Amino acid sequence: GFVVGHAGLYQALAMFAVAYFIIGMTVLSVCAIATNGALDAGGAYYMISRALGPEFGGSIGIMFFLANVCGSALYVLGLVEAVVDSFGIPPGQEAGSGVHVLPQSYWYELLYGTVLLALCLLVCLVGASIYAKATFLIFLIVAAVLGTILVSFFATRPLKVPIRLPNVNGTETDNGFFTGFSLETLRDNLGGRYEVDYTTGQMMSFSSVFAVMFNGCTGIMAGSNMSGDLKRPSYSIPRGTISAVLFTYLVYNVLAFLMCATCNRILLQKDYGFLRDISIFPPLVTVGIYAATLSAAMSNLIGASRILYALARDDLFGRALSLAKKTSASGNPVMAVILSWLMVQVVLFSGKLNTIASVVTIFFLLVYATVNLACLALEWASAPNFRPTFRYFTWHTCLLGIAGCCVMMFLISPVSASASLGFLLLLLLALHYLSPSSTWGYISQALIFHQVRKYLLMLDVRKDHVKFWRPQMLLMVQNPRGSARLIDFVNDLKKSGLYVLGHVELQDLDMLPSDPLQPQQDSWLSLVDKLNVKAFVSLTLASSVRHGVRQLLFTSGLGGMRPNTLVLGFYDDEAPQDGLARHPAFTSTREEVPLGFPPLRAPTTPKLLSAREYVGIVADALKMLRNVLLARQLESLDKAWELRRGGRPPPTIHVWPVNLLRPDSARYADTCSLFLLQMACVLNMARAWRRARLRLFLCVEAGTMPHAQEEKLRQLLKDLRIQAQIQLVPWDAITHLHWQTCQRPPGGPEEEEEEEGVVNFPSNTTQVSDEYVCAANKLVLEQSPAPAVRFLYLPRPPADTSLYPLYLHQLELLTRGLGPTVLVHGVSAVTSTQL
Repeated sequence: GFVVGHAGLYQALAMFAVAYFIIGMTVLSVCAIATNGALDAGGAYYMISRALGPEFGGSIGIMFFLANVCGSALYVLGLVEAVVDSFGIPPGQEAGSGVHVLPQSYWYELLYGTVLLALCLLVCLVGASIYAKATFLIFLIVAAVLGTILVSFFATRPLKVPIRLPNVNGTETDNGFFTGFSLETLRDNLGGRYEVDYTTGQMMSFSSVFAVMFNGCTGIMAGSNMSGDLKRPSYSIPRGTISAVLFTYLVYNVLAFLMCATCNRILLQKDYGFLRDISIFPPLVTVGIYAATLSAAMSNLIGASRILYALARDDLFGRALSLAKKTSASGNPVMAVILSWLMVQVVLFSGKLNTIASVVTIFFLLVYATVNLACLALEWASAPNFRPTFRYFTWHTCLLGIAGCCVMMFLISPVSASASLGFLLLLLLALHYLSPSSTWGYISQALIFHQVRKYLLMLDVRKDHVKFWRPQMLLMVQNPRGSARLIDFVNDLKKSGLYVLGHVELQDLDMLPSDPLQPQQDSWLSLVDKLNVKAFVSLTLASSVRHGVRQLLFTSGLGGMRPNTLVLGFYDDEAPQDGLARHPAFTSTREEVPLGFPPLRAPTTPKLLSAREYVGIVADALKMLRNVLLARQLESLDKAWELRRGGRPPPTIHVWPVNLLRPDSARYADTCSLFLLQMACVLNMARAWRRARLRLFLCVEAGTMPHAQEEKLRQLLKDLRIQAQIQLVPWDAITHLHWQTCQRPPGGPEEEEEEEGVVNFPSNTTQVSDEYVCAANKLVLEQSPAPAVRFLYLPRPPADTSLYPLYLHQLELLTRGLGPTVLVHGVSAVTSTQL
C-alpha cells in the first residue's frame, strides 16, 4: 500500500520490474556459482571470496554482514510499527481502552523492538533446524493470510475506514475508502502522487519509495545464506531461489493492481495497515504481518551470523573475529549469533523503518553487484573448471545485473552509495595488505592469464622497430647468495622489459626419480618477492652449464617476449661472498634468509665451469644474435649509499665506448659502441639512478684533431637525446705500447676490417700484450672521481677456441681493481634519431 499510494500503479509496476530485473540477473549468477562446486557456510560471502579472492570476499562479506544486520533491524522496526498500530494507545490519549494498551514513544518502541529481537535470538540460538521448522510454519500462515486477502478484495463491500493521524496538537481524523472494484479509483491511482510519510514526516520520492520497496525483495539470499546448513545446497539453492522470485513477483504485481482498483489514495497513503480493515477476517491479517516480519528478521539475523562465522573461520581479520568461531556441540555458531544480535540491537536505536531503508538497500545492491561481478569474472576467465550445471546465464546477464545495481544505488542516495563504495575500498585495501594468503585461488590470476595470452598472440615480432626497442634480460645465476646485488642491478637495467633469472642444474634426469627443479621453484619465487624485482624464473637441467645456457637462450620467453641480452657474472678467482645475508631486504626484517639455496662455494672448491666453457657461452650468445653483458664486482656496489649520499657532486657513471683491447680500430659509432651508450642511458633513466651523471670518455691521439672528434661525438649524443659530459683522454702513451709489441705494422688489412657481425681475427688477441692491457686498466682507473659503475666495451671472443683462456685473461687484467664494472657487447641496432 505504501508503494502504490505514493508511486501509483504505473510507477509501482516499473519499480517491481526494475527491482526484479536486478534480482533476476543476480539470481542467475547465484545459481551458476552455486552449481559449480560444493558450497559451505557463508552464502554470498563464500561464493564471492572463493571466486574473487580474499580481498573482495572479505570486504563484501563485511558489507553483506552489515546489510543483514540492518535488514534484521529494519524488519524488527516494521514489526514494532505493526504491533503499535494494533495495540498502541492512540496519540493524544493518556490511557488506552480495549486492546489499545501499549504506550507509544521512542523508548517504549525501542523496548518492544528489543523484546521481539530477543525472541529471534532465542530461535537462532537453538539452531538452524528449529529455524527451518519455524519458517515453514510461518510460510503456511502467510500463505493462508495471502489467500484471505485476495478473497477479501472480492468479498468485502465498499466501506469507509476512519484513520487517526498524529498531529502537533494531538490527533486528527481522516477517512479512507475501500470502494471495491472501481474504474474511477483505478484511474485516480494510475499516476504518482508523492506526499509526506506520516511515520517519519519526510517527503517521499521515487528513490525513497523504491528503497523501502526493495527491502521486501532481498530475501533471495536467504537460501544461499543457509548454504552450510543445507544437505544439497547446489540442488536446493537454484530451485528454491528461482521459485521464490517468480512467486513473489507475481504476488506483488497482483496485489498492486487489486489495491489500485479498490482503495482510494488517502487510504493507501495514510494507513499502511489498511489490509486488516478490509479483510474478511482481520485477526488473521495481523497474525500474517507479524509472522512475515518476524520470519524476515530471523532470516537476516541467522544470515548475518553465518556470514560472520564464515569470516571468522577464514581468519581474514585475524584475532578481531576469533570470538565468532565458537560453536555449540551441534555446530551452531552461537557466539556469531550473539555478536550479530548485539549489532542489530545497536541499529534499533535509529527508531524508524524508513530511516535505515535506503542504507540497507544500498548495502544489498552492492552485494548483488559483486555477486554478478564474481560470475562475470569466472565466465570471462574461461577456466575449464568453471562448468556450472545451471547454464541459463551469460556474461551479458552478469553485466546487466552490475549496471542495474550501480545505477539504482546512486539514484537512491548518491551520498550513501559513495560512502559505501569508499568503505568497501578501504576494506579491500586493508585486506590486500594485511590478510594472509589463501589457497582458494585468485580469479585475478585467471583473468590476467586470459588477457596476457591474447596480447602475446597480438605481439608480432615482425613488427618490431628500433624506436621501441627495450632490453630483455636473461641473467644467469649460479647461486643467489652471491648475486643479490647483481640481480637488483639488472632489474634497474631492464627498462620495463622482460627479465628472466636463469639457473642451470647439472644433473641427468634419466638418473633421477623425479624433477629436482620443482622443489626449488618456490625458493626462487620467494627470492624475487623479497628482492622486489620484476623477474621471471627459468630453471633447467643440463649436462653442462654451456648446454644449459643454450637451452635457456633458445626457450626462455614466449612470442615477442624473448631475451635479447645475456648477462653473466665475471669469471675470476675471487671467493664468492654471501650478499643475500647482508641485503637490506633480509637484514631489515626478522625473517630468516631463505634456506632453499645451498651454501656458497668454498675458495678451494673447483668451479663447475671452466674458463674455456665460460668464453664459449659468450661466443654462443653472440652467434645467436644476443647482446652480452659481463658484470664484475657488482656485489661491491652499495646502491643505497652511492645514490643517496648527501652533498655534491652527484655519483657518476663512466662510459668507455671504445674497444680498449683493439686500439687499431677504435671507433665510437659502431653498433657495439651505440649499444653500450644505450645501456648506460637506460641505467641513468631508472628511478634510483636519475641523480647520477653520465661521463663519456673520448680517447684521442696527438694530431687527430681531438676537438673535431669531440664535436662529432657531441652531435651524436644530441641526436640520440643522451645527456652526458664528454671528457677527452689522451692515450698516446698507451697506444705506443701497443705498436711497440705489434708484430706487423699498422694499416694492414685487419685495421680496415669491419668489426660488426664478423668474428675477430685470431691474431688480434695475440697482438695485445699484458703490458698494454695493464696500462689501459690504469688509464681507466685514474679518471676521477671514482664512479658508481663503469661501462666498458667488450670485444668479441677470438674464433680460435684455443685462445679463449688468453682472451679471458686480458679481460681480467683490463677490469682488475676497477670496482663495479659492466663489459658490454651489442649485436643489434638499438638507437634511433627518428620520431
